[in-house]
Amino acid sequence: MAKLRITQIRSTIDRIETHKRTIQALGLGKINRSRVHDDNPVIRGMVRSVSHLVRVEEVTDEA
Repeated sequence: MAKLRITQIRSTIDRIETHKRTIQALGLGKINRSRVHDDNPVIRGMVRSVSHLVRVEEVTDEA
């Protein structure tokens, strides 16, 4: 299964509350913090809503 590395690149200061909560739900919260998540529609939707705050890269599954 494909995975996504999501990195926060902008601050949540002066952003609407739903964007702040989405960043927290993704496990982020500080600039340059990254998390790897499974690629699924739920995560894609969250990323789409805060796309101006994050960078997304595909990660290959290496065993």
